[in-house]
Amino acid sequence: MADLPFRPSDNYWTKEADLPSTVKLSERLRRVVDSVGRFGSWFILPLVLITCYDVTLRKLKFFYVWVLENFGRIWIFESTILQELEWHMHTVLFTLVLGYGYIHNSHVRVDLVRERLSFRRKAWLEFLGTSCFLIPYTCVVIGFAAIYAYDSYMMNEISASAVGLEQRWIIKSVLVAGLVFVLVAGVAVWLQTVTTLWGDPEQRFPLMTMEWPEFAGNTIEGKRRLVLDEEGNVVVDPTADPDDLELPPEVVTATRA
Repeated sequence: MADLPFRPSDNYWTKEADLPSTVKLSERLRRVVDSVGRFGSWFILPLVLITCYDVTLRKLKFFYVWVLENFGRIWIFESTILQELEWHMHTVLFTLVLGYGYIHNSHVRVDLVRERLSFRRKAWLEFLGTSCFLIPYTCVVIGFAAIYAYDSYMMNEISASAVGLEQRWIIKSVLVAGLVFVLVAGVAVWLQTVTTLWGDPEQRFPLMTMEWPEFAGNTIEGKRRLVLDEEGNVVVDPTADPDDLELPPEVVTATRA
């Protein structure tokens, strides 16, 4: 059987009152980004519904012609407006979940080198990456995006299509907001990394983009690793309580250890 994932006991994590202020601030920032990402994920519903409605409407050309002849142009039947709504829903969805993906370590990484490094070297790599690339670059992009949205507002920009959506500055402002939350996510990870490198090495708190040495191998690309038997059945779920699992005694004992 494969090695069992490390499962911490209730007293494994450092008490919140004993954590440094950097970790507490990082956790608050993480919660904000997490909430925004969960909110943004709901935009997949209107995106799917609008897309399906638009495709269906295109196939029912006779119905569109009948509406046009009897009622004139109605925006809810205009394919151009529907397509632009789809683009806007795409923008809101992907922009608001960028930071969410980072704090949950679900963005694609090229780990040919990183995964072979020690925990401390990984922390240094994360620190240099956030300090020299993610945070500065995001600040620059936010500046350009803010100018982009401001100019759109000042000129009262509308769609290039005669029957398209107006107030284009709104969706461009959403782009700015999404990038701000990416920056917040980067600062949250940066604070954790600083504490990991220069804080008390005995303290333990949940990390967003790394694993403590004793957790090595518990996750793959931000997802928790499962232990499977020879037939491919799940033997151990690291997130489950051993008392709720119907497992052989030796497996339950090993998981509790």
